[in-house]
Amino acid sequence: MRRQVQPTKVETVSLTPPKGGFGQQRNPLVRLNYMSNSQDLVITPQQLNLDLQIAAEKEVDGVGMGVLTDGTPFLTLRGLSRMCGVDNAAIVRMTASWQENPLKPREKKIRELVRAQGADDSVAFFAVEKGGTIHHAVPAAVCMAVLEYYAFEAKTENDHAAKSFRTLARKGFRDFIYAQVGFNPTGSVSVAWQQFHDRVSLTYHTVPDGYFSVFKEMADMMVTLIRGGADLGSSFVPDISVGMAWGKHWTGDNLDVLYGDRIKYDHNYPSYFPQSASNPQPAYCYPDDALAEFRKWLKEHYIPNRLPTYLNQKVKDGQIPAPAARTAIDALGAKRVIAPGPKRLA
Repeated sequence: MRRQVQPTKVETVSLTPPKGGFGQQRNPLVRLNYMSNSQDLVITPQQLNLDLQIAAEKEVDGVGMGVLTDGTPFLTLRGLSRMCGVDNAAIVRMTASWQENPLKPREKKIRELVRAQGADDSVAFFAVEKGGTIHHAVPAAVCMAVLEYYAFEAKTENDHAAKSFRTLARKGFRDFIYAQVGFNPTGSVSVAWQQFHDRVSLTYHTVPDGYFSVFKEMADMMVTLIRGGADLGSSFVPDISVGMAWGKHWTGDNLDVLYGDRIKYDHNYPSYFPQSASNPQPAYCYPDDALAEFRKWLKEHYIPNRLPTYLNQKVKDGQIPAPAARTAIDALGAKRVIAPGPKRLA
């Protein structure tokens, strides 16, 4: 009987330094490899690209998957082991042995299968930093080669791997991942429009009559950002920042005395947004009589004074790239210098 692999969460490697710190070590590869040593994984220069980020990710039936900002679809190491029906340790050992010389028979065969697809077999995964952790993203050609090996080349019969391989071969790895995580392959601007559309669709009928929501009233601002080419993804959710600032303005100026009480409604995010984990979320909506007040506050106070600060913090946190933040500022005419991106791991 084949061993059943239990669903597991997306694996990451913490960027917390070892006891005593890194000393004078400034080489990011050395620092990252320290983090990976606990899993016997060594990050090479070819695998490390600090410009790449995760554009979309999701876990489906225990399989971690996603798309990088350059459009590369991937599975996580645990996601790949899940699809292969093998223990995660087997996949970790395989990737750890990827650069050995001479290669072991398994790794040699899998690399041959990668080359047979016309793909580069020099790396088994890409190391991508997100939120202070390193994610191991296994690209399509390596995933398909590993699945093919376990399905048809390994000594032990593996119907699970064969089924997964046929599913991905039939649907196409890229199309399958894009569909699962809700990623639009037609371009970054189209993805931004799709994300905006999905959010609007979820909130359009949820606000009670006689009230307005912050998100709906920010539509003009969001459209301006997207038309300006700001590709900010699901990490850019300015209505949270606007809602908090407007709420402080509302209570601080006792606007309920003028316009009536605000009330709460259920606000939902699309399933591929990280915020969706806590759907539905209670959010305030405000009396329609206060709409002109809100629009004036948004245009004259938030956009010129608060939005640049919000974007700067997002850049410093590594959640959005500095060029995208500058594009957003330029599109709205809220001129303010955007700080350069974080000096990652320096």
